[in-house]
Amino acid sequence: MRRLIAVLFVLTPAAAASPPDAPEWIAGYWLSCEAERETVEVWISDGAGTLVGVNQSKGAFEFSRIAADDGRLAFFAQPMGVPPTRFELKFRDGDKLVFENPAHDFPQRVIYARQGDLLVGRIEGTANGESESMEWRFRRATMGDHCE
Repeated sequence: MRRLIAVLFVLTPAAAASPPDAPEWIAGYWLSCEAERETVEVWISDGAGTLVGVNQSKGAFEFSRIAADDGRLAFFAQPMGVPPTRFELKFRDGDKLVFENPAHDFPQRVIYARQGDLLVGRIEGTANGESESMEWRFRRATMGDHCE
């Protein structure tokens, strides 16, 4: 009987096709007004496990996606529309995600963390043999809001 239950579980499509939980807490319109620089990040969800984002700051932009890939959650970055770079989820704890791609030039790590009404985005790694990082602190805003 145990063998039959195990076989049925393995053959059940829902068990095999179940995508990793998408971080729905990232969805929304986010605004950073730090260092006299306006940065907007918008994330939308299809409710089925895929989030699509865009970040824009002073004419620079990046398309992003968080989705299941090979059964694991991954972050895909496309700065200025170049082909996507994949970062695999390495750590998840509540409202914190750490994605990594050690083979990428910079960054090697992409981190998102929700801290109350703030969304903290951070990239880090090594560039030219030096440790580098950049961080943005976004507040939830209404679509179309700008820094004053």
